[in-house]
Amino acid sequence: MVGQNLAHYFIKSKIGSGGMGVVYLAEDTRLKREVAIKFLPKQIANEEHTRERFKIEAQAAAALNHPNIATIYAIEEQQGQLYIVMEYIDGQSLEALVAAAGTASPLPLEEALHYALQAARGLQAAHDKGIVHRDIKPANLMVTSGGQLKILDFGLAKTGQPDRLTQVGMTVGTIAFMSPEQTRGEEVDHRTDIWSLGVAIYEMLCGELPFKGHYEQAIIYSILNEDPPSLDTLNEKVSPELAAVVARTLQKEAGKRYQNLSDFVEDIEKARSGKKVETTAQAPAQESAPPSIVVLPFADMSAEKDQEYFCDGMTDELIDALAKVEGWRVVSRTSAFAFKGKVVDIRAIGEQLRVSHALEGSLRKAGNRVRISSQLTNIADGFQMWSERYDREIDDVFAIQEDIATSIVSKLKSKLVQGESEASLFKRYTENIDAYHLYLQARFELNKRTESGLKRGIELCEQAIAMEPDYALAYAGLADGYILLSFQGHAAPQQLLPRAKQAAQRALEIDEKLAEAHTSIGCIAATYDHDWSTAKAEFERAAALKPNYATAHHWYAVWYLMPRGHFSRALIAFMKAQEHDPLSLILKSGIGWQFLLARNYSMAATQLRKALDLEPNFVVAYDLLGQVYIQTKQYTLAEEALKKAVELSGRRALSYSSLAYLYAVSGRRDEAEHILRQLKAQAATSYISSYDIALIYAGLGEVDEAFAWLQKAFDEHNGWLNFLNVEPRFDSLRGDHRFDELTQKVGLTR
Repeated sequence: MVGQNLAHYFIKSKIGSGGMGVVYLAEDTRLKREVAIKFLPKQIANEEHTRERFKIEAQAAAALNHPNIATIYAIEEQQGQLYIVMEYIDGQSLEALVAAAGTASPLPLEEALHYALQAARGLQAAHDKGIVHRDIKPANLMVTSGGQLKILDFGLAKTGQPDRLTQVGMTVGTIAFMSPEQTRGEEVDHRTDIWSLGVAIYEMLCGELPFKGHYEQAIIYSILNEDPPSLDTLNEKVSPELAAVVARTLQKEAGKRYQNLSDFVEDIEKARSGKKVETTAQAPAQESAPPSIVVLPFADMSAEKDQEYFCDGMTDELIDALAKVEGWRVVSRTSAFAFKGKVVDIRAIGEQLRVSHALEGSLRKAGNRVRISSQLTNIADGFQMWSERYDREIDDVFAIQEDIATSIVSKLKSKLVQGESEASLFKRYTENIDAYHLYLQARFELNKRTESGLKRGIELCEQAIAMEPDYALAYAGLADGYILLSFQGHAAPQQLLPRAKQAAQRALEIDEKLAEAHTSIGCIAATYDHDWSTAKAEFERAAALKPNYATAHHWYAVWYLMPRGHFSRALIAFMKAQEHDPLSLILKSGIGWQFLLARNYSMAATQLRKALDLEPNFVVAYDLLGQVYIQTKQYTLAEEALKKAVELSGRRALSYSSLAYLYAVSGRRDEAEHILRQLKAQAATSYISSYDIALIYAGLGEVDEAFAWLQKAFDEHNGWLNFLNVEPRFDSLRGDHRFDELTQKVGLTR
């Protein structure tokens, strides 16, 4: 390309390249000026969506006329080659300037602020035109020899027109500079640029990024969960006022950032001149954060104390109803029930769950009548916003639930789902009060997650279905009971999962919009059928139908994204689940597992210890922590953790086989073989996963036996095979043609 003519442009030299283009310095022979010409990279030049994105960049930037935005002269196409002709900027990127300064000597304060203000003014001009850049970073900010800053590369720009190339759920941009909403793949607006500019300013003023990590997932985790040190603690020349201004750009909630860059510029100027700056990180009144609420478990005040299942069912129904209100964040059951039976100050609960409101209630039953009392509290001041008492016949339970939920919605004056009325908060899946009571008891048992509880829950669901054959929720509960029994190793997958699939499909025949059943189908498709496209579609359908349903995001991460090595996307799905279930131990441990499989052992250990800080006897966290210590060759710590897991789990095979694997890889072969013999003997009378046996053989280095048992696991439709490509304990088998053949059978690609 260099030395050639392209129309009336003579290509002089290559300037640089990136994901969205290759840039050359050229001479415009007609106008006798130097220009920059940007071409699409050859490998993607023929992809229609990238050509369209390339045109959007030109159109977006060409609509802007500002001294701090690089000027677009033309977009041309010749012999199938699409290129943009733009202003040539003789200078260097802000990225190069920051790198040259280094962490020990960041950019001089006035110089950094000079660049920050120019970037802010240029971005405000773009925002005024309805254009969001979405990829603000120092590499896209060029500085001329005279100190003028120019914003480049609107290749990911979002205009006011419908974006045909990017859907919700797709992440675009550069990870370290992405806003929280951008990393989650959510709809973004101009405030995502404000965040990114804040990151760039932070780096200019202290020489390091506010959110860091050695892995992409670690950076995302930091963006979503951690707060960086205040700039004035890292750079003595930064005043507390200026540090507070930058901190406001980095608020995780978009509504708490600056709502426009004009206000940001004004506050920077005030801070420079030593004037007081109002830096309270809150949105204007019209953009106040939507309500967030926890429904705390209703208390059974009956003399017989026999209505616990009914109280829990009432709580569950209200959680489900309020979750249907558009824009509300409703804490899920697991986190709400963490406070069951505990006396905790309501403000402390609000702080732990990050909610603005709490609903409490109690139930007293006498004969065939119930008295239900409930109250809604504003967490911020502790004042009661609303309270009500209901005296009804027991068969009026549906009306009571609807009364409570609609009263809350009315009091908080929130907008319901478009096109729906308050009455639509509840869908009555049955009018049969006896079937409903059976279902509430079933869910109470299923939520215990014990073998006996799951079996009893399945039995009660079947009784409810016998009484009400079209009871969709009961079929969904039945499906989840079978799935959880299988995952916990209480029976063979081929014995339970076909039944689960049949129950979930029946639930969807009755109600196609039941998110719980779509989640179950997605899980079965991934783990039993290895039908990855169906699994993805079902998980996404469930999340769209019920965004507050934490399990949909959780199982999507575990059973679809992690097995396929999509760890950053899995972390985002975990974070979405955790928004609605912040105290869930299984979610905290799942995040640790994600880091473990991504080989980020330090982050894995940190996350798993957080779970154990909340619950010192949580078996899953001990099991995974033991695996982390194996990979880091801390065998004494690994043994301690895994023995604890074996003890707490009642010597379940899943934990016991991990202990045997530890003994095998640490040179204690006799102890490993002893456990192996015990498990094989146990398999003669009860189900033992072939995957667990294969794991021990892999640790012992008996490759042929490991593959033989992995094949048995495949014949069992064992869902743990989904993790073959990412499980570090099977690294010793990689490279063997049998490993490749098995992963292909499971539908995984290496």
